Amino acid sequence: MKKLAALAFTLCMSSSFVQADTVELFAAGSLKIALTDVAANYEAITGNSVARHFGPSGLMRERIEQGETAHVFASANMKHPTTLQHQGKGAEVVMFAQNKLCGLAKSTLKISSAQLLETLLDPAIRVGTSTPKADPSGDYAWQLFEKAEHLQTGAYATLDSKALKLTGGRDSQQAPEGRNTYGWVMENDRADIFLTYCTNALLAKRQVPELQILTLPDELSVGADYGLILLNGAPKQAADFARYVLSDEAQAILSSYGFTPVIGE
Repeated sequence: MKKLAALAFTLCMSSSFVQADTVELFAAGSLKIALTDVAANYEAITGNSVARHFGPSGLMRERIEQGETAHVFASANMKHPTTLQHQGKGAEVVMFAQNKLCGLAKSTLKISSAQLLETLLDPAIRVGTSTPKADPSGDYAWQLFEKAEHLQTGAYATLDSKALKLTGGRDSQQAPEGRNTYGWVMENDRADIFLTYCTNALLAKRQVPELQILTLPDELSVGADYGLILLNGAPKQAADFARYVLSDEAQAILSSYGFTPVIGE
């Protein structure tokens, strides 16, 4: 368990921990349900409290940079926590889970994974994405566009110009409380295909069963690496919580929501 050992070493090297009643967790929106369960388990086991703050990882990183109190940051990519590490704001970043991009399609759209690129390029098809830079899901969608260019010249420009950045931005319209963002977007006919994490697609389909989930063909497949960082000034409970996220028990919870555990690597 190399990653767990590396984080444990990093935590042990921390010179001191401040005292705090509550662990302040900043995390990617795609982790909301899974890490809520993980935090609840940790609270039940330890009696410590975890305040959960979820949102697009890029915007969460900016909030940390602007001075909001955060102890643990779980990002949907490695870039944002690594940026904080390079700024001297935290310890070594550890990859703790992986995800993939999927297509979420309307029930009326006749499509297969093999036809995905052709359909995305169709001028009549509205392609929804999250917002790049603010939300890694959007960045991953643009990685798909780059892969499409290798398959068909001009595909990147077409997709770049037509993509509708519907979620994950500062001014993005918010789904009602309790509604899955992507299911809500599709149910309200704002896109014909939405490119999002496979975990998000599964949650959307739970609320809107008629939606189709499309696995990306190998030549367009895009993976997402999730990074965890313990920030400077974190209390001992935060270090304990970071270790718990890497435990077999927490990893099983992440797996149950469709994330791929990577701690055993």
